[in-house]
Amino acid sequence: MDDQGNQLLEVKNVVKMFGGLRANDNVSIQIEKGEIRGLIGPNGSGKTTLINLITGIYDVTEGSIYYYGKRIDGVKANVIASMGIMRTFQVARVFRDMTVLENMLIPAFTQGQSGSEAKTRAEELLDFALLTRLKDKQAKSLSGGQNMLLQIVRGFMHKDLKLYVMDEPFAGVHQSIKGIIIESIKMMNQEKGVTFLVVSHEMSTVRTLCNKITVLCKGERIAEGTMEEVANVPEVIDAYLGG
Repeated sequence: MDDQGNQLLEVKNVVKMFGGLRANDNVSIQIEKGEIRGLIGPNGSGKTTLINLITGIYDVTEGSIYYYGKRIDGVKANVIASMGIMRTFQVARVFRDMTVLENMLIPAFTQGQSGSEAKTRAEELLDFALLTRLKDKQAKSLSGGQNMLLQIVRGFMHKDLKLYVMDEPFAGVHQSIKGIIIESIKMMNQEKGVTFLVVSHEMSTVRTLCNKITVLCKGERIAEGTMEEVANVPEVIDAYLGG
């Protein structure tokens, strides 16, 4: 892929309509390589819709999305994933009747990685995530938080992972699992240069994890900057306090 300086992703004047509902309204965001970007906003502000557009689950109504300078809106979700963009879902999507280790191996095998190489990488990640003792258990026997963690570390099996889009990865998980998720994000960002876009309602976590934050409200981008900067924007205060 062509190198476009430091810019990894550009969302440009994107609109998404569902009938008469304008879920995203002329949204523009630029994300640079190596960022851990936060995406926040009240319920119904269009956050999940936006990441569904970025990852190819929805088609844009208007506007465009560029990845490394190449336009990707309209590209199928599986093709976008093969380009190095992975995502998680609010309700963890795992293969419930497969073991934890088998779940981990699926992305590797779809990319043609060798069995021994993939198994070694999977076991390293499971060890880091403290899931090794569960590797032969079926995913349906895990707690919700453990399945969220499995979903996240499975994404790290993508050998060309460049951008990881996470939808509420901390919601409803035990504090110890949340800590592992945070450490895994930091590790992959620092050691592998993976860029993250993290949707979360947990402001304290977003503040410590993300170097820049984008705020949506009623489908529009209303602020962007550090947590300290966006917290002082009147529109953001109104959005969260109902003003």
